[in-house]
Amino acid sequence: MPAKIRLQRQGRKFQAIYSIVVADSRAPRDGKFIESLGQYNPNTNPATIVLDFDKALEWLQNGAQPTDTCRAILSYKGVLYKKHLLDGVRKGAFDEAEAEKRFQSWMIEKDQKVQSKKDLIKSSKDKLDMSRLERETKIKEERALEIAKRKSELMAAEEAAKAPAVEEAPAVEEAPAEEAPAEEPAVVEAEAPAKVVVEEPKEEPKAEEPKEEPKAEEPKEEPKAEESKEEPKAEEPKEEPKEEPKAEEPKEEPKAEEPKEEKKED
Repeated sequence: MPAKIRLQRQGRKFQAIYSIVVADSRAPRDGKFIESLGQYNPNTNPATIVLDFDKALEWLQNGAQPTDTCRAILSYKGVLYKKHLLDGVRKGAFDEAEAEKRFQSWMIEKDQKVQSKKDLIKSSKDKLDMSRLERETKIKEERALEIAKRKSELMAAEEAAKAPAVEEAPAVEEAPAEEAPAEEPAVVEAEAPAKVVVEEPKEEPKAEEPKEEPKAEEPKEEPKAEESKEEPKAEEPKEEPKEEPKAEEPKEEPKAEEPKEEKKED
């Protein structure tokens, strides 16, 4: 049965944590496993790795095949390099003391690299924090200046509003002193009879009641009737002589012939 060193997913969504386990290659990813070797957390920088070095080396020597991710983890922790040195000792290339010496020197270099990386990350983080702090302090100072400016403007406006109120008080007191001499010429003008007489006729034309009379002007309606003009059209005296011959009363007189009746009596 081939054994594999692989990762088993744990943790919550978007915050995954993996367990390093030895399991059957035919078993599901999150299923049954043979042995747990450690834990891998990629959410930190650098990644946090907790590994049982001796057990991992033993499983590698027994023929367990790591996956690509587990191989990178084992190489990072020096398990693969230790296995390589032990294979050299078994082949007789060097003894165990030399292998241990080489491994310790490699681990020191590796630790220095890891520490330098951590220091670099920390320094960059500190720089970011300092720059952020400087920006925040600058913004706070600008806001403080704006607030102080607004307060000074408000104070100046309040002082300006109070200043005219204080200045108006003496102005009101001086006004009656100036009005006293101004009243004397007004009395003199009232005493002059000529000015009073001039003012009275000026008020009369404002009433002007006679101006309303021409609006009624009834005589203007008389020319519309104009009976005098119609009289010559009638001309009754001209028609009278025409009617007289129609009557001809004197012609009826001879019909009576009264003198003839006198002869019959004789």
